[in-house]
Amino acid sequence: MNEIEELMKVEVNNLPPLQPMLYDDLYQNVLKNLHLELGSGPVLYLISPSYSVLNTVPSDTVMDFLNRKENLLNYLKEYIIQNLAIYTVILEMSSYFIEQNSYLVLARLMDRGGDGRKFEIKFYTHAPKELLNNYKDKIYIGRDFIDLLNFKRKYWGLKDFIISVKEQYDRLLDRAEARLKNPIEYSSFFQEIKESVNEAYNESLLILQSLPPYPELDRLSARELIDLNNQFREITHFLVELRDEVDEFENLLRYNKENDFVRYVTKYKKDLTNLISYLNIKVNGVLGHRIFTYKFKHS
Repeated sequence: MNEIEELMKVEVNNLPPLQPMLYDDLYQNVLKNLHLELGSGPVLYLISPSYSVLNTVPSDTVMDFLNRKENLLNYLKEYIIQNLAIYTVILEMSSYFIEQNSYLVLARLMDRGGDGRKFEIKFYTHAPKELLNNYKDKIYIGRDFIDLLNFKRKYWGLKDFIISVKEQYDRLLDRAEARLKNPIEYSSFFQEIKESVNEAYNESLLILQSLPPYPELDRLSARELIDLNNQFREITHFLVELRDEVDEFENLLRYNKENDFVRYVTKYKKDLTNLISYLNIKVNGVLGHRIFTYKFKHS
């Protein structure tokens, strides 16, 4: 874990200026109560909204980072929230639990490029009063991928999510050997899910490669909008089939009391559910609106 060391190299003045964005109450409150989890060496530091370390005594490196980089941390939190608002439905899908937890959300950053620029972020929510005493009771609500130098995402960010679906399944296989009582018992489920993962991965990437990476919706004809909508809906269908198979597997694991492993399957299903909802609401939903208003404008 070296997120703090990588971020220490970043100068906030070299990052693109943030564009003003109007937030509703959910996003505004989450921004106000956003906790960061950043690694340095073997330690994952839990950092409060006021930039104090909550879970351990900070090292000199961490204290120096927090003292010198407050403007960068302010930028980073705002950047995370803007990305959540545009490219995910993570907060919307878990808004009930977030509200019950007084809008406390944890953002755990994992460096992906070694340059303090690209991060994978896992998000959790937790009851404020139990954050330190019962940290393991946090609720996983999703993951996102950010690039501090490039807010605008190709294919609305779908490629990163599709690649993650395959990567997360590979990690599930690694954990199965260590955490299942008898992994061979579930070999048929793993094989079926693997086939569905590969189909969703391969077909989705083929579809994306056939599309413009940054579609300019205002310039598309009605037929082009409809075709684009159909292509993204086809990706959704592959993901729904995969999610249903994972759901069946999760139910079996719970029935067999495979508690050491099932929580990872639950997280995987949560990622799939978030991605399907994102496609339905913020991709196909936007395209559908464009199609219907196009008809009215040109009737």
